[in-house]
Amino acid sequence: MKLGITLTAIVVTLVIYYISKRFYLRFPTPLTIPLVIGTLLIIVLLTVSGIPYETYMVGGKWIEQLLGPAVVALAFPLYKHRQVLKTYMFPLCLGVSTGALLGVLTGVQLSRLFGIEDVLIYSILPKSVTTPVAMEVAATLGGIPALAAIFVMIAGIGGVIIGPFLLKLFQIDHVIGKGIGLGSAAHAIGTSKALEFGELEGAISSVSMTLTAIFVSCLTPAMIYLFL
Repeated sequence: MKLGITLTAIVVTLVIYYISKRFYLRFPTPLTIPLVIGTLLIIVLLTVSGIPYETYMVGGKWIEQLLGPAVVALAFPLYKHRQVLKTYMFPLCLGVSTGALLGVLTGVQLSRLFGIEDVLIYSILPKSVTTPVAMEVAATLGGIPALAAIFVMIAGIGGVIIGPFLLKLFQIDHVIGKGIGLGSAAHAIGTSKALEFGELEGAISSVSMTLTAIFVSCLTPAMIYLFL
């Protein structure tokens, strides 16, 4: 029984992804990226069919486990473009540290402006890093790891939807600018979008994503001490 549920969940997810990917290739806009369309289709499917999320995740968790190897695979473009990364190391570190600082600072200030309780603020702060890191940071600060994972998804999806518009609006067309912007603001989801611009943009975004996780882990306790 469990094996059948697992296989069904995996097959359905792959079919939905294929449909979402084909739709994106047909209508390539930030609003139609496979992650957005696929997520909506799965939500609709589970809601209409009445299938509990926990049941779906019996199989879905096996696909989730592939996130780790996918992130590790980003090491190949990093190695391939290592000389370029060395050349731009200073602007890369400066840009990522600035992005990480602004991400945490705006999270604190906007949360306080809207009167959000502290436990939610602790869950929002690590929104711009990958899910495992965000959940660990949120737990350390006293937040709710599950909520942190949701905020990470919102930040990632929002980043790939709004990011291309902002890059175009401010005429940011350099590979470093695109990579840092998407990687530091939208983590792994942003990196997948950066790869659509080019392999070098994806490599820069991957480095930015990793450095952002380090900076945010160090910055969040200081922001809480200063502002909360």
